[in-house]
Formats: sequence, C-alpha cells, structure tokens
Amino acid sequence: PWALITGGVHGYETSGVQGALAFLRAAARAYAGRVNLLVAPCVSPWGYEVINRWNPAAVDPNRSFVADSPAEESAALTRLVDETGADFLVHIDLHETTDSDEEEFRPALAARDGKPFEPGLIPDGFYCVGDAENPQPEFQAAIIAGVRAVTHIAPADADGKIIGADVTQPGVINYPFKALGLCAGLTDARFTSTTEVYPDSPQATPAICNAAQVAAVRAALDFALARAG
Repeated sequence: PWALITGGVHGYETSGVQGALAFLRAAARAYAGRVNLLVAPCVSPWGYEVINRWNPAAVDPNRSFVADSPAEESAALTRLVDETGADFLVHIDLHETTDSDEEEFRPALAARDGKPFEPGLIPDGFYCVGDAENPQPEFQAAIIAGVRAVTHIAPADADGKIIGADVTQPGVINYPFKALGLCAGLTDARFTSTTEVYPDSPQATPAICNAAQVAAVRAALDFALARAG
C-alpha cells in the first residue's frame, strides 16, 4: 500500500513542515517493507520562508486542489501524486491553527474578498478534521488517542463546535475535502485526515508541536496498515 504525508501547505504552519521531517528522521524506518511512503514536507516553500498562509498571488493553496488550480504549489503536488499512479491507502495532511489566523489572515481574507470580518474563536489544543464524505470516525479517534499522549486535545466551544464546525467526537470535526479543494482530498485514499496543532497554547512548545505531528502520522499509519487487507 501507499501513504501520502503532506506538510507546509500553509507555509507558515511550521510544525507541519518540521513534523513531517521529524517523522522521516525518527520513525519512517519502522515502516520499511510495510508501506510505500510519499512525503511532501513543505508544499508551499515560499510561504514557509516568508511566514505566510497564502502564496505570492494571495491564493490559499489549501483551497486550490482543483482542476486547473490557481496555485502553482497545489498543481505541483497534484502532478507529483498523479505521476506515481499509486492507489493510496492513507493521506494525512499536517497543519496548525494559530492566533495569527484570527488576528491577521482571516481579516485579510475578508478584506481581499470584500466581505465583513466576523470574529471567531481559536481552540486551545490539537484537533483533526475528517472528510464529511468519508469521515472514518475510528481512524480519527486513533489519531486523537495517539496525540493525546503528547499534547492536549482541543475542547468544543460553548456551542459544541470547533472553528464553527460541529464536534463529532472529542477533538474531531468534518469538512467536505474535495468540495473545498483541500489537500486532504487530493487522493481517493480510504483513510484521510487533516491535523491541526495549536502552537500558541501556553501548554505547547515547538518540540511538543512537532512531536504531536509525528504521533499523528504514526497513529494514522498504524491504524490504516492494520486494516489494509
């Protein structure tokens, strides 16, 4: 089977990049002979270098995994995946939710699109996003369990939501991946998830955030491979 691990789709989400690299250094060898790993640790290198969510054209790569993509980063990853000809079993896409999302990028998005800015709430802790069309709740729960040993899990807000989406189980929400053009919808993998680490928490450090991403990848691979048959 094949597994796809992606990080840095939003370049400024550092632990997505560093977590993918840490997995390669510390854990990938344990999967030798069990799975073919395709790892793209920094999908948006310009965004990583300049600490930006968008690309130079003010396009969000993580809304651009569509035909004739307006984001060259998304198009490049799509070509890479297509060239493998692989039937992926699992894809985990590593992200962060940061205070700057609320303080900088959501206001910028509203301004770019000529819409009023509506303040939101940034959750304190790790959560993951499943595919609304293929939620795989046991898979998401396995990721949460793996990460819980490393860092805290984000609670639901007073309305039972995280970033405006209904919490379906502790630390899990669902989005329609393909409809939104999200990276996690790039393949037709049976098991897919987007991780969200909160690096601005007083309980977190860069090392903890990176370790949480590694734990999420390992939990995802272990769960998927146990069910590969």
